[in-house]
Amino acid sequence: MFSMLNMGSVEAGPPRAEGEDLTARARIRDAAITCFAEAGVAGTSVRTVAAAASVSPALVIHHFGSKDALRVACDQYVAALVREQKSAAMAQGPGLDPFAALRTYRDGPPLLAYLARTLTDGSPHVAALVDEMVEDAVAYMEQGVEAGMLKPSEDPRGRAAVMTLWSLGALVLHEHAQRLLGADLLGDPLLATAYYLPGLEIMGAGLMTPEVHERMHEQFRQIKEQQS
Repeated sequence: MFSMLNMGSVEAGPPRAEGEDLTARARIRDAAITCFAEAGVAGTSVRTVAAAASVSPALVIHHFGSKDALRVACDQYVAALVREQKSAAMAQGPGLDPFAALRTYRDGPPLLAYLARTLTDGSPHVAALVDEMVEDAVAYMEQGVEAGMLKPSEDPRGRAAVMTLWSLGALVLHEHAQRLLGADLLGDPLLATAYYLPGLEIMGAGLMTPEVHERMHEQFRQIKEQQS
């Protein structure tokens, strides 16, 4: 539900040089996201990121200055990725294909695993990341209202904040989603209908227009039946 109802691929952060520098920077960033997702920021060294990106530690420092700055760049990239993909999904309005939207998260670095790990590391950067995602959600949910996908809200920012907290919280508790529902929120989203269907029942009617809610519920129900 995080990837479809609450929450791009873009380059985030300061300007970059042309050509190979851009490629190296992106490769380092993607490697850092993967490493941070696996071992956390504190448990990952610059040398580990460099090895994963097939570059020297000096090149990591050249592009980002420090591991802390690299982590900020990863946060910015992840937030931008979510923002662009969610904006594109909302722009489709009632005709959105939810499975196409979910499939966008299966490519590239492990965005959801990165969030699940970094949200709990106690860093002051977490607040900035969550704040940015809430403000982004305000914008793309309003886009969804204008497109006829979502209902208007008396408190757009409050609704966006609750949706973001719920979705990010589910990622942090992903092991319990697996245990209780058999739904791997960090794996293939098309195999997590045991999570999506109850989520639609709880919030779909309150958030979505009736047409969108009914159509999505039927699509997820059919997929679940096919997997049974």
